[in-house]
Amino acid sequence: MPTRRPYRSPRREQDAATTRGDILRAARELFTSEGYARVTVTDIARRAGVATKTVYASAGSKAAIFQELLMTAVADSGADQTLAAVRECDDPREAVRILAYGTRVGNETHQDATEMLYAAMSVQDDAEALWRQGTTLYREALRQAAVHLGKIGGLAEGLDADRAGDILWFCLGIGAWRTLVKDCGWTWDEAQRWLALQAFTLLHTGPTSAEPPQ
Repeated sequence: MPTRRPYRSPRREQDAATTRGDILRAARELFTSEGYARVTVTDIARRAGVATKTVYASAGSKAAIFQELLMTAVADSGADQTLAAVRECDDPREAVRILAYGTRVGNETHQDATEMLYAAMSVQDDAEALWRQGTTLYREALRQAAVHLGKIGGLAEGLDADRAGDILWFCLGIGAWRTLVKDCGWTWDEAQRWLALQAFTLLHTGPTSAEPPQ
């Protein structure tokens, strides 16, 4: 007797994907505006226009939704494309400008995810681990950019890629963009120009300036 294949409804799968997207969108909006700690699964369900049990069935717990939103932002940061563009450039100043622009776009596009993470750090048990996971990928991309800068004469003599990557994280990491734009009220254009200049300058000041104080 032939085995019956389970029936798959494309319409049902599409509806499920739409519902899941609505839930994730609602959660992102609430986490950003209200803070992770104050939002409940019921709040997410109400915002998405679905039952609470549908949230659990479609997207999981509040912590699972939070983790998915953050990991999606990391994956969608454009780091690979930015790094590829940097590697195609043989002019150090232009390479740093490309890197500044790419990190600017990633931070600007996903600033809601950054704010979610900052707000959750004190209440979400997994937030610190998620922060490390996200920033590890970010910092490795900057280190790889530093490796290329070293190949095209973009680093001061004696400055290795690891220390140069630290300098790039200081100038172009999440904290730098958030400090200037959110805390100080700079425009993204202003922050991009200034941070690119600082990064280029610090990478050319030599290893003495890059060494921590004894």
